[in-house]
Formats: sequence, C-alpha cells, structure tokens
Amino acid sequence: MEIKVLGPLEVRENGVSVAPSAGKPRQVLALLALRAGHVVPVPTLMDEIWGDRIPQSAVTTLQTYILQLRRKLSAAHAGTGSGRSSKEILATAYGGYLLTREGTDSDAAEFERLAARGSAALEQGDARAAATLLARALGLWRGPALVDVQPGNILGLEVQGLEEARMQVLSQRIEADLRLGRHAVLLRELRVLVAQHPLQETLCGQFMLALYRAGSAWRALEAYQRLRRTLSDELGIEPSPQLKRLHQAMLTGDPALTPEPVSLMESFLMTG
Repeated sequence: MEIKVLGPLEVRENGVSVAPSAGKPRQVLALLALRAGHVVPVPTLMDEIWGDRIPQSAVTTLQTYILQLRRKLSAAHAGTGSGRSSKEILATAYGGYLLTREGTDSDAAEFERLAARGSAALEQGDARAAATLLARALGLWRGPALVDVQPGNILGLEVQGLEEARMQVLSQRIEADLRLGRHAVLLRELRVLVAQHPLQETLCGQFMLALYRAGSAWRALEAYQRLRRTLSDELGIEPSPQLKRLHQAMLTGDPALTPEPVSLMESFLMTG
C-alpha cells in the first residue's frame, strides 16, 4: 500500500486509489493511514468525525465507513490473485481499527527517517550529508499536510505536528547550507520565509546571518529591529537572549560571524 499525507491524501493498493471522495470516510482513512500499524480506538475515530456532537447512530455509521473502505480494498485486489483480504488490511482489533503496516510505503514515515538521519549528520558536523538528507526529506512534501481533508479534533493535531516537524527540518537544512557557505543562495528563500513567519526567531537569525555574510550588515540589523517591533507589538515581549547576542555580535563585528566550518546557529541562537 502506498500512503501519502504530505500534501493531498493519496492511498493506493495495487496501484488503485482507495481514498473515498466523501468527507467523513476520508477523515477515517486519513487518520488510519497516519497511524498505520497502530490501533485507532473507536472513540478516537468518533471524536475525529463528530467532535462533541456524536449522534446515536455513530457506531453504525462508523461501521458503514469501514465497510466502504474495505470494499474499495477488495476491488483493488479483484483479479490479482492476492491472498490478502480486506479485513486483514483494515483489521478490527482491541476496540478499534488498524490499517496494517505490512507492505506499506508511507511518505510520512520516509520523511521521519530522512529527517532523523539528516539531524544526526548535522550534530556530527557533516553539513554536506545533512543538507542532502534534509533536502530529500523536504522534497517529499507536495503541499500542506492533508490539504484536501477537512480535519476534526484529532487530525487537526496530527497535521499541526507534521507542519511543526517540517519547519524544524527546514531550519536544520538552512543551518547546514549556512555551514557550507551558501548564504548568498539562501537569501531569496529566507526573505520569503521570514515574511511568512514574522515571529519565527530562528528563521530571522538565519536571515540576519545570511545577510551579514553577503555584505549587507545594515539589512541584517534592520531585520532584527523589524522582528523586535513585531514581537513587542503583537506579543509584548523582547527577542530571545540568543538573538540579542547575535545582534550584538554583528554590531561589534565579531570574527565568529565569518564563514567557518562550525555551527553558526549553535554559537548565537542555540547556546545559553
């Protein structure tokens, strides 16, 4: 089974799409796909579909959705001679339902695997390998996670977690590129990201560093002041001590800001 959740929902069995078009069955499949290999309890599925307005017919309706999904799975195996039944692929177990992980190819699982390898490479000082692995992880995304599924309480949290992981990996990939001296190439990307995430201090710090290294120290200082005003106006807070140290280092022309094969963000944004 091929599962894609990093963008529009795609679930294929034997190359045949088994994703329903109706909203609520689509929610059920999306949640089962995200948690493939793990039992999703019936109350969790009900909470996802109906929230705090669970109808009296909820159990029967949920069973109907599961039956519809199993029919799609059976149709995908029709004429193939496959020994797997739809009830084996989408099993009833322990008060819930489980989408088997056997033979499953999930973009979310691959993203997690590549992200972990890239993060480890960055920690070990191998910026080139980290940049490659993290870029491959980000390349799996085809848009916002589950962009064509209307999320309920549970999926909403799952999507938020995926998007937060994406931003973390993006920040790490930029850090790796900065270590490799690619500051000039990063400027356009960072300019857009900072505009999209005006309260994100790590991105702002990376943008400041790329500007400083590209010979635009005054623009880097301007970016800091812009963030400082935004944080004050919207949240009533000051920039973090880490970002303040980076700002001060730029004011004094600290040699540590010059291109070196060391962690730039560790020096100014991540250490106390």
